[in-house]
Order: sequence, then structure tokens, then C-alpha cells
Amino acid sequence: MSTAMPTLGFAGIGLMGLPMCHRLLAAGYSLTVWNRSAHKCAELVAAGARLAESPAALCRDSDVVMLCLADTAVVREVVFAEQGVACGAKPGQLLVDLSSLEPGATREMAAALAARCGMAWLDAPVSGGTAGAQAGTLAIMVGGEAADLARVRAVLLTLGQRVTHMGGVGAGQVTKACNQMIVACNALVIAEAVALAERSGVDASLIAQALAGGFADSRPLQILAPQMAQSQYSPVKWHVRTLLKDLDTAVKLSREQGSATPITGLAAQLMRLHGGQGHLQDDPATLVELFRTRP
Repeated sequence: MSTAMPTLGFAGIGLMGLPMCHRLLAAGYSLTVWNRSAHKCAELVAAGARLAESPAALCRDSDVVMLCLADTAVVREVVFAEQGVACGAKPGQLLVDLSSLEPGATREMAAALAARCGMAWLDAPVSGGTAGAQAGTLAIMVGGEAADLARVRAVLLTLGQRVTHMGGVGAGQVTKACNQMIVACNALVIAEAVALAERSGVDASLIAQALAGGFADSRPLQILAPQMAQSQYSPVKWHVRTLLKDLDTAVKLSREQGSATPITGLAAQLMRLHGGQGHLQDDPATLVELFRTRP
């Protein structure tokens, strides 16, 4: 890849991928996009992106192929299925996976991709939600070779305010699992607190304001507590199913490493209960309903 701005391919135009791509276009990157539902790319094509007919085609004119997909199974399919990235990749190209996946599967796929076509892999999951994707303030935690990260650090800094190299391939995904443990457990206890305040006759809409600046303050508190107090569940900014998937990843990882994560295990059970009540596609602000309905 030359010292000029790299050409980019991007697969996965969802809640996070769409604003990321807009930022890349605004920064002047040449961008080709692909999504299973092609109509979701129309907005980006209108803004100057090119549309690829397959993941393999993303590699045709791209130095770097970026993924922002739902889970491990989807990434595996997009990379290795017929007309997947591996079918079009060449040595010297770089795959940057912004998705949140299982660390072990990430290492296995990275090794398989390198052996098959010589394409290197960075796992670079992000934190900050759709607001962070829109503002370019995401936290990005990266696993892979330092030299590969150096090639795309400027690209990632278009998307985030902080890019941290955590170690070899898979280290970014381990760090994201730790991030999601904290986020999900925080979201659940915020829901408990809002429901308790309501049952106690306290105006729960003031909780975030009252606790701002104290030890209990956090970005999730300032975002979720007002939404929970007002039962404001749309527009959906992230999904319960995403938190559940990441909690399951964290619990699996903890078992593999022999590490105790009882709080995360309980959080996964509560998240699964809430999702099973029809909330998998809903915003995590709906978690307050899990505690409002309890006697």
C-alpha cells in the first residue's frame, strides 16, 4: 500500500457501518461498499461511494477491506463463502474487522485467510455507539501486527478519537469483551436503580442529573437513565441482541481461560430473559421494563 490515502472497501452498512462510511467519504477516502441488502447502500452511493456486487469484488480496487458485521458466523460467511473476501483478496491487502467477535474464532479466521491468500487481519472492535460513530469519537481496540496497524491508523482515527494496540490478533476482541461486560452490567444496574426510584416515589428523570460528576456517573448512566425514566425506546441506537451476544462471548472466554465472571454470567441470564420477552431487536433502554414488571 502506498503512502497515499488507501482505497477502502466496506462491508456491513448497518447502524454503525452507515455513519462510519459517511465519515470516510467526508474525509476524502475512495470507498466501495457492499451489504447483503443492497438498498442500504443507496445513501452512500449517492454520496460518492461505489457499489460492489459481492464481498470478493470489494477487493478489486481496495487496499483495505473493512467489516462491520453482526457476529462471528456472518463474518465467517462474508470472508470465506463463495464470492467472499478470500476469493478476491491478494497478498499485501489488509482486512480490518470492526465487528465484535469471539477471540478464538478471530485468530482461526485470520490464520486461514493469511494461508489462503496472504491477506493480513486486524481485529479492531469499537465502542461508543451510533453517536460515537457519527461524531468520530469511537474507542477502537486493535489486535494484530503493529506494522499493519500503522498502515491504517489514520483511517481509524477518522472513525475514533482513540486507537489502542492491545496485542496480537484476537487481543482487540478480548478487550471488547471486557468493555461489553462493563457496559451490559452497568445498563442492567441502571435499569434496577431507575425502577427502584420510581417505586420509591422519586422522580427517576432526575437520577442522571443528580449523580452527574459523582462516582456513579458514566456515559451509560447519562444516556440510559433519562431514556428509561421517560420510556423513550426509539429510535433504536443499539440492540439487546448485541449485548447478549457479547455477554455470551465473554462468558465463553472466561470459561476457556479459567477466569471467574459470576456477575457477567448473571447479566447474560437477565439479558436472555429480557430478549426472550420479545426485546432482542429493541434498545437496551427497554431493560427497565424487566424490573418494572417484577412484584
